[in-house]
Amino acid sequence: MVFEQNIDIENRKWPKDDIKRFDFEITDTSQPYNIYYNIRSSVAFPFHNLYLTYSLEDTNGNKLLSELQNMNIFDEKTGRPLGNGLGDIFDLQVLSVENYSFDQPGKYTFTIQQFMRRDTLPEILAIGIRVKRVDNE
Repeated sequence: MVFEQNIDIENRKWPKDDIKRFDFEITDTSQPYNIYYNIRSSVAFPFHNLYLTYSLEDTNGNKLLSELQNMNIFDEKTGRPLGNGLGDIFDLQVLSVENYSFDQPGKYTFTIQQFMRRDTLPEILAIGIRVKRVDNE
């Protein structure tokens, strides 16, 4: 693993304009990388899915990737939370960017914004990313 960071969501309420920023460094460009979302939510989250937008930028602020992604955090049929949990809190890791090859070593920024229909999204406790070399999977 090259990088992992999680940011707590204050008061379990994530406003749409609260963009989470993760700064990491890539030193080895010989291998591709996978980037994962780390999502911590409670069973009281009112939806089965979560829409997130991400952006990956290089040191100079050039946007390398950007996408709107939809992921299930609860099973659509049973309503059970996906991931691992204890009590009413569950952690889920979801692949966001697969086999990405960084062109040059340096510092990169990955930002995440919730993109649901609500301006403030309840019951998301933390959001984060994990960056791993593919050969370490």
